This record gives sequence, structure tokens and C-alpha cells, in this order.
Amino acid sequence: MSAHAPEADSETDPETGTHPLAREQAHLTASRAALRAMRADVEALDIRDVTANWVNAIVLQAQIDDRIKALADLAHTPLFFGRLNYLHAPGADLAEGAEGEQFYIGRRHVHDADGDPMVIDWRAPVSQPFYRASKNDPQDIALRRRFGYTGGELTAYEDEHLSGPTAVTLSGSAGGTAVSKLLQQEIERPRVGPMRDIVATIQPEQDEIVRSGLSGSVCVQGGPGTGKTAVGLHRVAYLLYAHRERLARTGTLVIGPNRSFLHYIEQVLPALGELEVKQATVEDLVSRDGLEIRGADAAATAVVKGDARMAEVLRRAVRSHVTPPAEPLMVVRGSRRWRVPAYELEEIVAELLDRDIRYGAARDALPQRIAHTVLVRMEQAGEAPDDRVQDSVARNAAVKAAVKAMWPAVDPAKLVLRLLSDPEFLAEHAQGVLSDDEQALLLWAKPFRSVKSAKWSAADLVLIDEAADLVERTHSLGHVVLDEAQDLSPMQYRAVGRRCTTGSATVLGDLAQGTTPWATRSWDEALTHLGKPEAAVEELTAGFRVPREVIAYASRLLPSISPGLAPVSSVRETPGSLVVAPAASPSDPADPSDLADPADLTGSVIDACRASLGHEGSIGLIAADARIPELAKALEAAGMAYLSPGEETTAQSRLTLVPASLAKGLEYDYVVLDEPAAIVAGEPDERTGLRRLYVCLTRAVSGLTLLHADPLPAALA
Repeated sequence: MSAHAPEADSETDPETGTHPLAREQAHLTASRAALRAMRADVEALDIRDVTANWVNAIVLQAQIDDRIKALADLAHTPLFFGRLNYLHAPGADLAEGAEGEQFYIGRRHVHDADGDPMVIDWRAPVSQPFYRASKNDPQDIALRRRFGYTGGELTAYEDEHLSGPTAVTLSGSAGGTAVSKLLQQEIERPRVGPMRDIVATIQPEQDEIVRSGLSGSVCVQGGPGTGKTAVGLHRVAYLLYAHRERLARTGTLVIGPNRSFLHYIEQVLPALGELEVKQATVEDLVSRDGLEIRGADAAATAVVKGDARMAEVLRRAVRSHVTPPAEPLMVVRGSRRWRVPAYELEEIVAELLDRDIRYGAARDALPQRIAHTVLVRMEQAGEAPDDRVQDSVARNAAVKAAVKAMWPAVDPAKLVLRLLSDPEFLAEHAQGVLSDDEQALLLWAKPFRSVKSAKWSAADLVLIDEAADLVERTHSLGHVVLDEAQDLSPMQYRAVGRRCTTGSATVLGDLAQGTTPWATRSWDEALTHLGKPEAAVEELTAGFRVPREVIAYASRLLPSISPGLAPVSSVRETPGSLVVAPAASPSDPADPSDLADPADLTGSVIDACRASLGHEGSIGLIAADARIPELAKALEAAGMAYLSPGEETTAQSRLTLVPASLAKGLEYDYVVLDEPAAIVAGEPDERTGLRRLYVCLTRAVSGLTLLHADPLPAALA
């Protein structure tokens, strides 16, 4: 490996007298000019005479506008970050007849006026060796070059010779993972603003997941700092590149745990040129017009509502509306009367029930089945009815009335309202499924009279969504990414699974970070609820974000929160990145129980935040939710401006005050962690509290300062 900065570069071209870095800078300048030309060509398109009508014109103009946005040259985003020198032509479609050709790898494709590529999209097959080639498997690569940037300007490069007698590999590793200096600098670059893409730093095990096929679902188990969220987002970008037409028809969706998290990741895909991917929370998926979440469930109630057994209770409740006919049906057409006996109607109803199709689809089919029976009577009487006659009979008033009586319409919200309000109705359909105690937990203490007046909880809306799918099929997308999946209940998994029944899913999570009472116990169980039991489960154990000292300290909690789960092995050793101390020095250092006065804790935390602001990058002050008001007042009194989770950090506003309940998925360069014991105590039980603490301990990318007045949890002490 060789790394070069401008002043250190001695590889002068004997013919031109230029340094390699100068040549690379020239290629960057030419590539940017080519990108501007590509954008100008699109902006100059005149569609006035190429569209058939105004509707087509609007659609085409929207596509052009999206293309213009995708071709934007972001000043502080490197246009390319690597170069590959092939020994032979990598493919006739890209370099026909060429040998030893080189390709610049970047976030998007750029070509010159003749159509020749100047930058190759990182997702193209020819780019794959940039992420996977090694000395043991060079993949026909002679040289891999990485570029370093400062403020958008190319300032350094680093070479790996992978083939031939001069082949070298990168030095510096942890757990067998090689790390280049420029790659490590990019990983450690201070993070101000939303989450960045990792397209320049994707590792081989991550790339295998990113480039896995659209037809299969993937579950990624990854500890803190392993890049699982970035892997999921880059997988979406790759799939849109490889299957753009198909996914343009079927759609893609990224599901996150909360709005703060979605705001944090929202710029990753646009930076990769993908502007059309929608983002949502599970609450967004199950929301319904006119229904607001105004209530909250106790933990025990939420666990029952989130249990997969509720699907059977709802199925029974929906089907209970079907009533066998008590009387025959008489259909009058002209001067003729056609009689359908009650037993035949009952057979039709029984057949539809046996098929177990959706309630609404069966209700739509019922009048046609009845009409077909009448047509058989007509044919037996010598008439020759056609399809129009059958449709007419299906619309007959008597048939409509019979259908309404036998198979009435079901309103999902009203159904759930009745289940939660009517003990007898609930008992009838929960018999043998839920215990008496569980049924008692479900019932509202004060029943509500109408759907709009009810104080629905988040779990209630999931039940309504399940009931709605029993009535009418939920629209399915081509691909869904589900992040922080370990916190979903079985019923929430089912709600997400309904959105990708005909598509695939990428499930991301960490069993050790499950902080809900219904947290996932195993991925096999979760994938079954999702409807993707065949999904491959991949585990990421190499950490790139969290310093080794910090992740090792947090991993002391794993035996208590997730026995048997492999700890993350970080590739980054950062001496001094972990500080654990009482809020003030105890009077007797030999006595661990002689801790600081709790009154001094807040002052010490403010001092630590002020010291952290002396470093470059973002600062997160993470504390138990109950401590947030006091800390907010202290920050204001100290004249220190702060942000809330979801608000974008800037060079001027770098400190964010983070409740422990919202810390999951977020990252900060430096974290000040307030009172671990309070974080643990803020949860319903100790195990959940320790999991919450594990999450909070692993949000730091460069340094963690932990301050406490109360004794630390035994696993950390």
C-alpha cells in the first residue's frame, strides 16, 4: 500500500512532468464539467412537440425534473472516490477489446460528449471488485486506488497493488479486517448534519448483502457500529439500479422506528441519486383517516395486543358476521320468478367460507354465485341467458338484500372497537386463544361509543390494520427495508409483512438492543411473523463506527441482555475515547460507595458538554427521559444552545439533548452519558433497562464520557 499527499508525491510522469495527484485532479475537473454538460442537456430538452396530450406532458416533465435533480453536482460530495486498474477487459459491454483499462468509481455514472464513461456508478458490475478484491482474490485487478478529500477537493490518494509480484495488502487490522488509512479517516470524519452514505467505505461482507438479489429477503443482525442501517439503505439503492423498471412499478419503502431516525437518514438515498424512495414509521403504515393516537397502553396490555394470537381473534370476529340464510331467495325477472332454496344459498356461503378468501372478496363474489345459480335454472327452463343477464341478476334488489343479510359489510375500526368494549363479544372469539386475564387486559375500563371518540393506542391501530386486511387485501410493494426491527411486536411484523407479500424485504436489527416489552427473541420467530421464514440471516460482527474501547465496555452487558450473542469486534482502537467517572471525585477513592453528591451531577454533565464542544463534530447529551427537563434548564442557564433529536446539527449548533428512549439509531462524534442508573430505572424491568443502556453507550463515534452519581449497574462496575 502507498498513500500520497500533494507534498509527498514523487511519482512524476516522465513525459508530462505532472504528478499523479495533479492528473487525478484534472480528471475530477473534467468529470465535473461532463456532469454539468449532462445536466444542461436534460435542461435543454424541448417536449412541446413530443407528447400526445397535457397529461403525458406533465408526467414527462416530472421525470425530466427528477433527472435534473439526480444530476446535481454536490460541491462537498466527491464525484468519485476510487479507481480500478484492470489487467484485462472486464467485459465487452464496458470495454470491448480493451486491456488494462482503468475505471473511476463514484456515486453516479458520468460520461463525456462521446458517451465514453468518465465515472462508473458504484453499483455497476465492473465496480464490484473495488469492494471485494484482495491479494488472495484480486479479481483481475492490478491496482485499487482510494482518494481522500478535504472540503470536496481531492487532496490525497492511496494505492493497493493486488496482482503480480508487487501485490501488497493493507496494514492495520482487528479481527482480520484490513483498514486503509483513507478509509479510516473517512469513517472517523466528524459528522455534522444528517447521516452520510458509506459508499466509499463499504466492506466486503457488507457488499455481499448490498448486492444480494431482489427475489430473496435478507435479515441482518448487527451490533452497534457495524453499519447495518447503511447496508440496508445502500441495498435499496443497488436494487433500484439493478431492477429499476420493476421497482418503479411496485415501489420501495424504508421503515424506521421514529421520525427523528427517519430525519437522520433521509439524505442518504438522495445523495446516491435515488429521490423516489418513501420513508415511514409503522404508525404511518397503519394510520387511518379520522383516527388519532390519543391513548397509551400499559406494558402488559400492549404485549397482549401485539401478540400474534390476536390475528386469530380478529379472523374469528370478522367471519362471525356471516349469517347462514333462513329463507329461500326469490328473484323476479319479467313475468318469471326464480327460486333459490335456502340450502343452496347455505352451500354457496359454506363454499366461500371454506376457501378462506378475504371477507370483502367473498362478499363481492356472493351475488355472482347466486346469479349463476339462477342462470342454471333459466337454462334448465329452455332460456339462453348470457353474461349480461348474470350481471343483471347479481344487481337485482332481492339478491342485494340477501347478500346484505348473509354477508354484511364490516368496518374494521368498528370491529376492533366492539372487541375492546364488549366483554361477551371478545370472550366469544377469544375462547381457547386468550386467557380470561388476557381478555381483561384488552377491555377498556370505560367503553367508547364511537370510533372517533375512542382513545386509540398505537397497538389498536395495528389491530385495525389487521382487520382491514382480513376484509380487503393490503397493497404490496416490491421491496421494504425494516430498520430497528428488534423492537416490533408480532402484530407489527404482520403489518409490515402485508406490505411486501409479493415483494422482498431487508430486515435490520440487533437483538441486544431490543427495548420494548415485546422485543424480538429470535430472528426465526420474527421472520415467520413477517411472512418471510425463508429469509437468509446474515450477521455483521466487524464494527467500524464505535471505538474499540467503547464497544468493549458496552459489551460487558451482553451476558445479561442477550446471552450467546457475539460481541462486536471494532477495527478502531482510539486511546482515551472512554471516560467513566463519578460526577465529582469521592472523598475516599478506596470506597466505591462514596460517590459524588447527586446535586453535583448536573453541573459535571454541563462541564463535560462544554469540554466536548472543544472538539470538532457533533455532541450528544444522552440521559434518562425523566432527567431531560432538568438538563434542559441547566443548559439554558449556562447559555448553551441545544437541539432536539431530529433537528439537523450544523457547524454552529452541534449539541443535541437526547432522551434515552430516542437514542436508538442515532450517532454523534462525542457523547456525554448522564447517570446510567437512571436510564435503567426508567424502564419496566432491569433487563429492558440494561438494553436501553447498551443502546445509549454505543452512540459515540469518537469519544464517550460517562458521568454518574449513583452506583453503576453491576455488569459495568
